[in-house]
Amino acid sequence: MSDSKFESRPLSVPSGRFARMAKFGGLASNLAGTAAINGMQQLAQGHRPKARDLFLTPANMRKVADRLAHMRGAAMKVGQLVSMDAGDMLPPELAEIMARLRADAHYMPGGQLKQVLNVNWGEGWLKRFARFDVRPVAAASIGQVHRAQTRDGRDLAIKVQYPGVRRSIDSDVDNVAALLRLSGAMPKEMDIAPLLDEAKRQLHEEADYAREGHYLGRFADLLAGAPDFVVPGRHEDLTTENVLAMDFVEGVGIEMLTEAPQAERDRVMGLLVSLLFRELFEFRLMQTDPNFANYRYQPETGRVVLLDFGASREFPAAMTEAFRGLMRAGLAGDRAAIRQAILEIGFFAEDTAPRHQQLMIDMFEMSMEPLHRPGAFDFAENDVALRMRDAGMALGQDRDFWHVPPMDTLFMQRKFGGMYLLASRLRARIDLREILAPYV
Repeated sequence: MSDSKFESRPLSVPSGRFARMAKFGGLASNLAGTAAINGMQQLAQGHRPKARDLFLTPANMRKVADRLAHMRGAAMKVGQLVSMDAGDMLPPELAEIMARLRADAHYMPGGQLKQVLNVNWGEGWLKRFARFDVRPVAAASIGQVHRAQTRDGRDLAIKVQYPGVRRSIDSDVDNVAALLRLSGAMPKEMDIAPLLDEAKRQLHEEADYAREGHYLGRFADLLAGAPDFVVPGRHEDLTTENVLAMDFVEGVGIEMLTEAPQAERDRVMGLLVSLLFRELFEFRLMQTDPNFANYRYQPETGRVVLLDFGASREFPAAMTEAFRGLMRAGLAGDRAAIRQAILEIGFFAEDTAPRHQQLMIDMFEMSMEPLHRPGAFDFAENDVALRMRDAGMALGQDRDFWHVPPMDTLFMQRKFGGMYLLASRLRARIDLREILAPYV
């Protein structure tokens, strides 16, 4: 297999709806053709291949990852979510290829960047800056970030949205869903319309930088008394629906802490877990994107920098209280109360088969094991994540169990899963029960 490492480079974003549809169409035709050839070869050898196995090959996954990375926008964002949520269900070589989508994206060439900023700030905008770095410091699925200094002395991070992202969201989501259907990775009988509608709604929100700027301010206010966290300040005079101007805040990637002393890794991860519970139970407002790139660390001060509030989501009080009840039942080991709480939240329905209800309850109790152990839980020395993955795969592959829980719970689960992965990456040791106790 060829090297699957991703190298970011300047590459124009296809912004027209028809141009993007053509790229999806070409990709689908290419995948179908390759699958047909592979199928005929296997039939000639006396095998009866499954459609899923014909499509989900390393070569095809590489084509998908490369095309989505080129397109960026909602297409790449959905690919990121699929790679994060389903990565453990793919063979390692396929998961590694799809993980490209969680690395830096390609970035706009200087000419395309200038056109976008001309539209948002008007021609002559460069006169407002003493320095504007054309090469971005970061590039993601929806936009890229540039460092700049204004003539009045402000050191800024300028987040610029790729052209055409907003108007292509709906068609991009539909086209990615069609690719998943084509691949056989998704059951044909499963009604994914609610998921697609929610994905479109969420992506439209993330593509609204004025909205993100609002939540940037909200979190800055909520954490004003928390000296261990830094939230960049927002600059209204340069912020539009497609451009977000913030303070530039120094920091290194949170993963750099893997080489830090154990005590520092534990402290930082404890801060992030405590913040997660505050978001759920106190703020009822959560930044639901678990991408590690949203967290930076300042070695000199020991503070954690929080970035990217486009995926911020507010929760109703009833949902927060239902999760509080679920945590209490889990700590008490009361399976009847756990079942009732899961039912109220909507992870399964009253008519869900008893065996599936029991499997869901078993999985929840498995997830609570770190809270039942006395003292600090060692994220480096445990198999809870692997057992959870195996149980989830078994349940997901049971075609009698297709239940889409409320969207709020999916975003919440993603954030909890992301924190677990980060704690495992940092090999942290945390007393989770002590952190959770004030909230339940």
